[in-house]
Amino acid sequence: MRRPVAVVTGLVLFGEAVGIVLINAVLATVVDNQKMSLAGMDPEAMSTGTWVMGWGSGLLLVLCGLVALVAGVRDRAPGRAGRIALIGCAVVHGVLGALTVGLVGWSAFAFMMAVLALLVLTLLGYGPDPAAGDDAGPVPGEGHGQGSGAGAPAPV
Repeated sequence: MRRPVAVVTGLVLFGEAVGIVLINAVLATVVDNQKMSLAGMDPEAMSTGTWVMGWGSGLLLVLCGLVALVAGVRDRAPGRAGRIALIGCAVVHGVLGALTVGLVGWSAFAFMMAVLALLVLTLLGYGPDPAAGDDAGPVPGEGHGQGSGAGAPAPV
């Protein structure tokens, strides 16, 4: 089940990247056409900043989508940098989801939470496998010579 979830996550992030770039393009065009300053800021600087934000956000969403898609196609866990990118993307979706309730509405919140759920499912699906011995936790009953339980008998 983890392969289809990762592929769908990648495709949804690609679609979201296109949407973010388009929304920022509209905002940049409106700001540029208004020729009004906000608190003395140059309208050209605000328009340029909106374009940069749109393309930067879109690029990061494409990167995260590519990480998820490659993980789904290869059926291998993403590397450390890929996992960090997906975790960061999940955190951003959680924070923006909380903000969209008041600013945009419940439908936008539901979309953000659905993407967050896909990201979390992808991360959990390709997490460490305890049966394979990938976890780094201590084995119960084995002392490592440190701590208060070193040399104490194992609990019954």
